[in-house]
Amino acid sequence: MIEIAVGAGIGVLIFLAVVGVNITPLLFIALVGGAFYYFTKTQSKVNFQEISSQGKYNNPLSFDNIGGQDTAIKELQEALDFMIHADEISRMGIRPLKGVLLVGPPGTGKTLLARAAASYTRSAFIAASGSEFIEMYAGVGAKRVRKLFAEARKKAIREKKSSAIIFIDELEVLGGKRGSHSSHLEYDQTLNQLLVEMDGITQDETRILVIGATNRADLLDQALIRPGRFDRQVQVGLPDKKGRARILEIHLKNKKVRDEALIDEIARATFGFSGAHIESLANEAAILAMRENAAEIEMHHFNEAIDKVIMGEKLDRQISPQEMERVSIHESGHAVISELTEPGSVSSLTIVPRGKALGFLRKSPQDDQHLYTCEQLEKQIMVTVAGAVAEEIKYGSKSTGARNDFEQAWTLAREIVDCGLSSLGIINSQDTPQQVVYEQCKEIIHQLEDQTRKLLSAEEDLLFKLSAFLLTEESIDRETFLQLKAS
Repeated sequence: MIEIAVGAGIGVLIFLAVVGVNITPLLFIALVGGAFYYFTKTQSKVNFQEISSQGKYNNPLSFDNIGGQDTAIKELQEALDFMIHADEISRMGIRPLKGVLLVGPPGTGKTLLARAAASYTRSAFIAASGSEFIEMYAGVGAKRVRKLFAEARKKAIREKKSSAIIFIDELEVLGGKRGSHSSHLEYDQTLNQLLVEMDGITQDETRILVIGATNRADLLDQALIRPGRFDRQVQVGLPDKKGRARILEIHLKNKKVRDEALIDEIARATFGFSGAHIESLANEAAILAMRENAAEIEMHHFNEAIDKVIMGEKLDRQISPQEMERVSIHESGHAVISELTEPGSVSSLTIVPRGKALGFLRKSPQDDQHLYTCEQLEKQIMVTVAGAVAEEIKYGSKSTGARNDFEQAWTLAREIVDCGLSSLGIINSQDTPQQVVYEQCKEIIHQLEDQTRKLLSAEEDLLFKLSAFLLTEESIDRETFLQLKAS
């Protein structure tokens, strides 16, 4: 219809021009009207058309393709069963779920879980980001929310499905607490429209489930996360060792690895990695193997990839010989204290710059640990301050290179105090005077710094030997470290 009207208008303008009528004012009016029409159409558009086609994958994503989230998958499947067995639920008088909130750090697979949920329930799937609903013009966001739900229903009908899943990423942008945005009320109007749409979900033959994802659930409006809207909250946390091994298996299926037994060792060495980190690790290891023209990915490729994911790419930064010497003694100090306080903990150390770091000590793979004793935290503090203490032993002064170490040491000392493991006993940090907490943290670090200095002074020969070797070879692995320690 629009095409016919445009064609007719062009024809009229041509006719008027032929008969000698001045069409300049008409052209101006047409351009202004066209621009206004285009503006109004684009302002109400939500960028979900491309994503909505994901429901037609030849190989739909399933929960079996997602590793490291067994608990989250189980909780999500339990909620999704309400959609699959809708008739039985209706007979029992159970209210259907309207929303499921996925909460967890970035890169843990929240989007993948939403896509797998659509396959599990055989539902139409539409995804959008919370930031796509926010505009400077009042009412635009609310209109986009209405269009999103309308499109979900249309898509389910087109695909002859009885249900649809709407996935909203970055939900904290769309669903932030009302009244927290002082600039204008567009945020509040958009959220209000989402609340209205979720309240009206059950009034349609097409069952719609809203899955939201956020890593800041504390920012969400209480009206959004109350029962009856987002009824379930599923925690999508960082994977444990078993989960990381499963994720590695998934991402190494299409890659040639020399020894599959390496997977457990790599999983142990990647404590704290998310699924996205592990995918990047597998990809980087394959890239490194390709650069060396290796037929298979070996362990040293994975070790290099782990360092790259943690610290960043090697830099071509040129540093002076004096700085190089100080970095070598600094990293050697970390390594000596780490091995003395926790035998077998040193995996490798290097003075090759990566990211913002001029050097790096990587510890040997350990089993996942979530609880720490006071003694274990104190050992970690000793390792963090050992670099600066080693500089002080050799040069009589410290440097700015220890800034990050000191920040870590203070965080660990504060952990000791907050957890009631210090001489202050059990305290409430908010009710305790900050000067008292400050003095206690300072005393803890001071005492451990003295202990570190005594240990390093007793091992000066090993400290200087490691430093000299690092200056020559730039990197030391576990085997070479033991040889230098024994000689």
